[in-house]
Amino acid sequence: MFKNKYHLYKHLKLSIPKIYEEARKAADEIGIPKEWRGKFGLTGAISGAHGLISEEVDKAISAVAHEVIPNKVFADEIRDIVKDYYGDDYDAVLVSTCEAALWLSFDVLVSPPFSGRGEKYHSRYIVPYERHLHHHGGYGRPVPGFYKDILADRGCTSGELGFYGKRLENVETVIVPMEGARYTVHGIKYHPTILLSGVKAEETARKIEETANRYSETFAGISSLGYDTVGYGYGEKADDGAPLLQKRLGEIAKKYNVPYIVDNAWGVPFIGTDPRKTGAWVMTYSMDKASGAPTCGLIIGREDIMVSIRRAMGTHGERHGTWTSYGKAAYVTFDPGKESLAGAIAALKALRNKADKFKANVDKLHQITVEEFDKIDSKLKGIFKISKSYNSAAVEINYDECWEKGVPLPIFSIEDMYAGTNILQAGASEMGIVPTIAYDANIYVSLGLGTVDKNGDILEDKMRLAIRGLVKLIEIVAKYAGLI
Repeated sequence: MFKNKYHLYKHLKLSIPKIYEEARKAADEIGIPKEWRGKFGLTGAISGAHGLISEEVDKAISAVAHEVIPNKVFADEIRDIVKDYYGDDYDAVLVSTCEAALWLSFDVLVSPPFSGRGEKYHSRYIVPYERHLHHHGGYGRPVPGFYKDILADRGCTSGELGFYGKRLENVETVIVPMEGARYTVHGIKYHPTILLSGVKAEETARKIEETANRYSETFAGISSLGYDTVGYGYGEKADDGAPLLQKRLGEIAKKYNVPYIVDNAWGVPFIGTDPRKTGAWVMTYSMDKASGAPTCGLIIGREDIMVSIRRAMGTHGERHGTWTSYGKAAYVTFDPGKESLAGAIAALKALRNKADKFKANVDKLHQITVEEFDKIDSKLKGIFKISKSYNSAAVEINYDECWEKGVPLPIFSIEDMYAGTNILQAGASEMGIVPTIAYDANIYVSLGLGTVDKNGDILEDKMRLAIRGLVKLIEIVAKYAGLI
């Protein structure tokens, strides 16, 4: 029907008004109540619409809001909870956001020191060419040079410098394509997409070690995501269940004595990817995404490494001792505050003590998703791989091999997300459903935004209707792509 691939996306752009009109009609047809629209969604784990906290967490925050309690009391309790689970060789610190946790980790562990005589040397950390690269891969100038515009338009969307503004001085990011991945150009905002279901862990690890050898004089660290699904390139598992590629990256970091920084923003402590199994030096979390806490970030890492990170936060270093303190330091601006500390404690206790309930909710979400996608138009069946992730409390819907299977369902790029031209996201909003991350042919669905009750348990009717709306929207997009 379309001469070249980009003609499909040109046609979709011209059809957006009609697509959105059909999406609004579909919301009426499938029965989304007017009072629900804009107040429930496919995830509570995106920054644009934070998930709702449980009554348990809310009570914990309210209980301390009017009491005089030093922050270090809460900070030590978080340390104790983490140590009780991961062991005394691990430590933790709470910060304001996961991005703050990343910034802190890279500046403390990777960037060159600014004290001492002479010019600063350069340091380079290695990151696989993977999804969400602008987060954990954005703290240095890209190497090789042809990646200099890899962030493209999204790099300057927020403020004068956008993502480029967080790059650290004299730090470079060496970007290594993943073996078995495909970086095919798609989208209305035509841009390379990152299609990772075919990633080969061992081959990718060898390629990264070769890169480490090439840049050995400046090699200062490795970073990756901490996710555990096929659509993020971590489908292969080691015997202990850990993502095999992450385990191999941890081994390379240990061999070269450089930090392995893992961005597990959409992950949960205790239940999710275990830093002890992957060899992560530090692992960062966005506690409000999947863990049920108020907005805050958490760093869990090896105790010897966490000393420097805690010092940078001003929470380690009373002159008469080294227990938790709250003083001025380089990153005191990342202080999360008493209410976030109390809420994070309650969320961590719930994750630790009610893991079975947590997993049962994910199991139910997975069941609902499979059932609703089983009703999709017959011409689209067979292109979706649906899997669940306890690490992210999410269900992944991946279709990145559909073009090879002869069903060219449109794939939207991350640039579409930032430009507002990702129809699977913007179209959901037109239906009254708060959208989720849905670019690079990979859709992550999770609970938390009007789809759980006050105890954090799934509200099946709302979640099912949200998934049903997503299925209908995919069918509408497929119709305008000439597939059905």
